[in-house]
Amino acid sequence: MKVLIPSALQSYTGAAQVEAAGDSLFELIGALDARFPGIRFRMVDEQDRLRRHMRCFVNGAQVHDLGRPLAADDEVAIIQALSGG
Repeated sequence: MKVLIPSALQSYTGAAQVEAAGDSLFELIGALDARFPGIRFRMVDEQDRLRRHMRCFVNGAQVHDLGRPLAADDEVAIIQALSGG
């Protein structure tokens, strides 16, 4: 499936869009980490929840549950909020 990567994480992927697979959002993030080591830590905390500044959208709808099932033709957008002064 198509995964859109925010610019802050493109240092891991080298691209704004990658192809990856997973039966759930949790598995998809694991597959991304297997291919791009370290990216999962930037997205998921130690309790296996999305970090506060991360958002995931599947086919345009925001998803909070990492267990959400995915289909091969889904489009996943990973968004990272920016903060600072």
